[in-house]
Amino acid sequence: MDLIVEGFRKAFLLIYRLDADLMGIILLSLKVSLTALLIGTVAGVPTGAALSFKRIPFKHALLNIMNTLMGLPPVVVGLFLYLMLSRRGPLGSMGLLYTSSAMIIAQSILAFPIVVSLSYAAINGVSMVIRQAAATLGASQFQCTVAVIKEARYAILSAIMAAFGRLSAEVGAILIVGGNIAGRTRVITSAIVLETDKGDFAVAIALGIVLLCVSLSVNAVLYIISRRGRVGQASEYLWA
Repeated sequence: MDLIVEGFRKAFLLIYRLDADLMGIILLSLKVSLTALLIGTVAGVPTGAALSFKRIPFKHALLNIMNTLMGLPPVVVGLFLYLMLSRRGPLGSMGLLYTSSAMIIAQSILAFPIVVSLSYAAINGVSMVIRQAAATLGASQFQCTVAVIKEARYAILSAIMAAFGRLSAEVGAILIVGGNIAGRTRVITSAIVLETDKGDFAVAIALGIVLLCVSLSVNAVLYIISRRGRVGQASEYLWA
């Protein structure tokens, strides 16, 4: 019990003092996850919209693949990227292995199917009345698409936040392709694993607290987004 109490005391002290090593790990984690989220969003939302609006060959097969990849084990992504980026791999000459860039690529791969599948579900869930009304008013295909996406914006934002929630807690892939190098590729989750193995529970607990705060913030944002979405829909219904 004393070990736990002492660990928490030191952990809160590290957070209060804004320990340089601790802040470096946190900032790198945010940089990697947010960059990967941006890439996954920029690629995923248009893909989800295209699957919803356009007649694409093997559409249902693609959707099944995206839904399957939502549960893709991170260690499998890490293994695949390691083989591709290692010296004997086809992309080994790029020198990306054990860098933050490799970690961003890994997390982008994990984020992409989540954003695609949930964005598709959000856009496809918009009432056909909206599409028909836009078409009746003479809107072009692009304008109809924009109108539907605007209607589904809260659900799409929820999809993006859900992807970020997974990325912020991911450890398998980034541990394999990043190598957990101090000051270069050590992020919150990989640092927790290392510090726990070393027996330095104060740092591990401090990082765990930060990770819990990130998860809590993500859930709070998701709640606010869904609440605003319900309120907005109710208001539109009352004014209709």
